[in-house]
Amino acid sequence: MVTIAAVGDLHIGAGAGPRLRTLFERAADEADMFLLAGDLTEGGELAQAAAVCEVFGGLDLPVIAVLGNHDHHDGRQATITEMLSRAGVTVLDGSTVTVPSDGTTVGIAGAKGFAGGFTSRSAESFGEDEMKSFARHGEQCAQTLRAALAELDTQWRIVLTHYAPVPDTLDGEPLELFPFLGSHHLGAAIDSSAVRVALAVHGHAHYGRERGFTPGGTPVRNVAAPVIAAPYAVYRLPADPAGDEIVRLR
Repeated sequence: MVTIAAVGDLHIGAGAGPRLRTLFERAADEADMFLLAGDLTEGGELAQAAAVCEVFGGLDLPVIAVLGNHDHHDGRQATITEMLSRAGVTVLDGSTVTVPSDGTTVGIAGAKGFAGGFTSRSAESFGEDEMKSFARHGEQCAQTLRAALAELDTQWRIVLTHYAPVPDTLDGEPLELFPFLGSHHLGAAIDSSAVRVALAVHGHAHYGRERGFTPGGTPVRNVAAPVIAAPYAVYRLPADPAGDEIVRLR
């Protein structure tokens, strides 16, 4: 059985590394890999990124991350990515990584994603240049995720984003914020995969709910820390990669 530890939206502050490290050290005993769904820092400052490295660097299991909007706030996202990579964290941005696990292979396609809203209530590439740019950026982010998924040739496929691919997991957030919390283009990219995606993981929606599905039936989990109410969640994937029974163990 493949087990996944996951959390997002930790918003780690400078100097918090030693205090938080102990919360995550046991993950290697519970899971095959650790997924971080963005907003790792409070405001994208390098001192905050250094604390993230202290928390997740050198854990005895593969750690895979995407950045979030908070991690981009200070304009240091490239440096943050380099810092995390040096600490042993794989940062995905329209890219993939394959993790061997107990005789099988798990492929993770990751991208930050972007906003835009959901079907019939979404931003469209029409009107002012600013609106066109906003809508097109969301579409382009989804296209990079679609292309990354197409590269995977693994038994299991997992999608990791910061922004939500479905509105299901936003339930509890103000409706006015839905267009800024995710995009139906991400869900469409997940459903475009020729081979079933076993699980999609995201964060960003602090007041949403944990469980949802894409229109094509892919299980989605919102792992924002306030939602899962734990340092991290642990999920067991179904015995059949085409199944949809994701069991939360922790």
